[in-house]
Amino acid sequence: MPDCRIRNDLFNNQEAFDLGRSKFVFMLWYLVKCVFFLSALPWPSRLKAVCLRCFGAKVGRNVYLKPRINIHIPWNLSIGDHTWIGEEVCIINFAPVTIGAHCCLSQRAFLCAANHDFTAENMRYRHAPILVQDGAWIGAQAFVGPGVTLGQECVLTAGSLVTHSTEPAMIYSGNPARAVKPRWVK
Repeated sequence: MPDCRIRNDLFNNQEAFDLGRSKFVFMLWYLVKCVFFLSALPWPSRLKAVCLRCFGAKVGRNVYLKPRINIHIPWNLSIGDHTWIGEEVCIINFAPVTIGAHCCLSQRAFLCAANHDFTAENMRYRHAPILVQDGAWIGAQAFVGPGVTLGQECVLTAGSLVTHSTEPAMIYSGNPARAVKPRWVK
């Protein structure tokens, strides 16, 4: 076997990482998540919003939550009023994820506030918050990485990947996502 600098055997799962709740609460959340969020059954959005609030999420008014949404840690989630979250959206939020008001997260959008430091031999954690400002739209199967702020009313087109913060009211597309044009024609 060739020499390899990466040593996954040195990874410390407990190093500088706290779930923020007990393992019991975390397991209870997973049970609720499996029944009400990962299910294909169209449970009412209001019921799902109540469940999220019971686990510490901040959820605004008239939030629309489609089936099969995967939220890892609800107490690290904030969702503004009148926001839509589409089917199979995945929110890996070991760091806080804040989604503003009037946002749209389309089907299979992936918000990933958790990562590993690939420059460290032990692949230590490298988590950073995500902020989706008011009026932003994340297209189907788009990826938003750790530490990204999506500017107010910006659009991330379907299938795009963004790892750097964006400007307000611009359309971003591609891998890596680049500004294409303003969202609004003047």
